[in-house]
Amino acid sequence: MYSMRTLTKDAPLKLGETIVLFGWVGARRDHGKLIFIDLRDRWGVVQVVFSPADKDLLQKADQLRSEWVIQIKGVVKERPKGMENPDIPTGGIEIEAKGLEILAEAKTPPFALDTDGYEVGEEHRLKYRYLDLRRARLQKNLLMHDRVISFIRDWLHKRDFIEIETPILTKSTPEGARDYVVPSRLYPGKFYALPQSPQQYKQLLMVAGFERYFQIARCFRDEDTRGDRQPEFTQLDIEMSFATQEEILSLIENLYTELVRALFPEKHITHTPFPRLPYKEVMEKYGSDKPDLRKDKNDSNELAFVFVIDFPMFEWREAEKRWDAVHHPFTKIRNTKYEIRKENAEKMVADQYDFVLNGYEIGGGSIREHDPKVLEAVFEIMGHPKEAVREKFGHLLDAFEFGAPPHGGIAPGIDRLLMILLGEPNIREVIAFPKTGDARDLMMDAPAELDEKQLRELHLRIEREKRIEEEKQA
Repeated sequence: MYSMRTLTKDAPLKLGETIVLFGWVGARRDHGKLIFIDLRDRWGVVQVVFSPADKDLLQKADQLRSEWVIQIKGVVKERPKGMENPDIPTGGIEIEAKGLEILAEAKTPPFALDTDGYEVGEEHRLKYRYLDLRRARLQKNLLMHDRVISFIRDWLHKRDFIEIETPILTKSTPEGARDYVVPSRLYPGKFYALPQSPQQYKQLLMVAGFERYFQIARCFRDEDTRGDRQPEFTQLDIEMSFATQEEILSLIENLYTELVRALFPEKHITHTPFPRLPYKEVMEKYGSDKPDLRKDKNDSNELAFVFVIDFPMFEWREAEKRWDAVHHPFTKIRNTKYEIRKENAEKMVADQYDFVLNGYEIGGGSIREHDPKVLEAVFEIMGHPKEAVREKFGHLLDAFEFGAPPHGGIAPGIDRLLMILLGEPNIREVIAFPKTGDARDLMMDAPAELDEKQLRELHLRIEREKRIEEEKQA
């Protein structure tokens, strides 16, 4: 018996009216001849009362157990004086039940859902994540995730940015971390890669003339996981043509200042404007390129944003006996008084900047090099053969021959930002379906093996551990 629904949050507005509610059974209390339940939907909790006046209804209510899904028809009434609950928005009213429909029964959950959940082992929680997400804390976190993204979208649209989706299936290129690769059934022996970032595509969009681009982008990196990292994550990706470093940093400063004031008014920002500190200075003073500039490290509401600038362009990889880009090779070299060759690699400064909050890097960006000849020289310093550069980046170098504007951008992570703003101990608490710390999905049991038919279609053969071990022993 479905009818027009009222949300729990709207029930106090309908005093004296008969309404219909849907949701899950929370707490259930028997008080003599009365039965009380807390009915929970996404918007809150409201108390429902079953009285002995309707014996059949009371008997039916006596069957209810935690997490059953029900429909309630009832009259909105004021709670008796002295029985109000000031801790919830609906604490001044209750629903006098006139009808009950059981829509789904539920097994007893494997852990309590009316706590913050920190007391439950994380692997246990992630195995039953769909239950864990019923917690008020996690629902609040995901709601705030949505509000942050909505705020960013609206803010950037008002400043003439356009949101453009870039491909998920792309080409493996050396960008720092390891790629997740995807075999192609139609092209045996060839692979797509999942994007570590939309880096090249957003630069191509600048060549295409869009000038102000952004994307709430999914990114993938096959690297060791830590508390503030995940194999897949969400970042705000921004690219601008004809913009200086200071213009990009000011844009981000204004965006994040207004975001904090609008959505996290209890927070206070330590330094405005956000400091711009050279890499060499922060390393000498703090011993880290992710300095925590809070005045009171114990104040959870203090936010110390800072930009770290003037990074070295290259770093020496002793194990490989070669120079590598500190961030990525597409970064513009600032002090062009040095000829771009290996002998000068150590002296070159990049037009690169990192965005740091409370000791965490939450984003990074740079002004890009748009001269293909300079880019080729950078790759040469890094030890990439010309043929390999053409194979990996020929499309980008070719595009820059058709009138590439000066451009730059930045890509702050959204999940890590929310981890800090919400005071969570790790990034997994702000993601709906995260991987474990060792990159497993316990709910789906992934990664998983493929059956032989799928392997044949993909032209793949798996060397089992036993065979590998035998080869080692031989």
